[in-house]
Amino acid sequence: MDRDSIDCWLTDMDGVLVRENNALPGASELLAQWRRKDIPFLVLTNNSIYTARDLSARLRSNGLEVPEDNIWTSAMATADFLSHQVDHGSAYVVGEAGLTTAIHEAGFIMTENDPDFVVVGETHNYSFEAITKAIRLIDSGSRFIVTNPDATGPSPEGVLPATGAIAALITKATNREPYVVGKPNPMMFRSALNKIGAHSKSTAMIGDRMDTDIIAGMEAGMHTVLVLSGISTAEDVRRYPFRPDEILDGVYDLLDVPLDQQTDLGADVTGSA
Repeated sequence: MDRDSIDCWLTDMDGVLVRENNALPGASELLAQWRRKDIPFLVLTNNSIYTARDLSARLRSNGLEVPEDNIWTSAMATADFLSHQVDHGSAYVVGEAGLTTAIHEAGFIMTENDPDFVVVGETHNYSFEAITKAIRLIDSGSRFIVTNPDATGPSPEGVLPATGAIAALITKATNREPYVVGKPNPMMFRSALNKIGAHSKSTAMIGDRMDTDIIAGMEAGMHTVLVLSGISTAEDVRRYPFRPDEILDGVYDLLDVPLDQQTDLGADVTGSA
C-alpha cells in the first residue's frame, strides 16, 4: 500500500500533533488539509481521563481545531467494546469523567453490586478503597477490563503510576489478567475504523511509538507512518523485528504544500481553522 491509496487517517495525539501543550510543526496545517479535502480522520489517545469534548477544548487552546467527533480515546474504545459484550450491562469503574461518561453513554449502569465488569482507567487519584473494592468484585466473578496498559504517566514532579501499574497490583491480588482495550491492542484501531466507516486497507495510522502505535496499526492491517517528533527514534526502529511503512521527521512531511510555503499562501492553502 502506498500513500496515494489512503482515504482515511488515524493519528496519535501526543508526540505527533502536540508536545508539552504546544502544537508540533505542521499539525494545524495537516488537520486543515484533511478538513479541506473532506478526508475522514480520528485523533487517538490512550488517555482515558478526559472526554472528547475536554480534549477538543485542550487542543483548541494549543491552536489545533479537532471537533470532538474526530477524537477517539481508550475510554470510548472500552465503552464500545463493553457494549458488544453485554447489552445494557453494569460496571464498577475506577476512573475519571472520560471513562464514566463513555460507559454511561454505552448504556451501562454504575454499581458496586455484582457488576458484569470491573473497569480500571486513568485517574488523578487512585483510591486504596476503590482498588480494594475492585479486587473483591473481581474475586467474586466480575470480569476485569483495563482501558490501556501504560504503567506510568508524566507530571511536573516526575513519573506517576498509571493504569498499567494499578492493573498489575490488582492482577497480583486476584491472579486475574485483565483484557486491555487500548493501544497496542489493535481492537482500539478497529473500533476507530468502525466509527468513521473506514477500511484498514485504505487507512493510515500516524504514531510516534513503535511499541504501541506502529505495531497496533500493523496488526490492524493499516499503512503505518512513524514520525520522529515523539518517543521513538530512528535508532529505536532498528531494534524492532517489524518496520513502519514510512518514517518521517514530523507530520509536516505529509503536507501537500511544504510548510515553508504555506505561510505565504495563507488561508487559501491551509483552509479555515
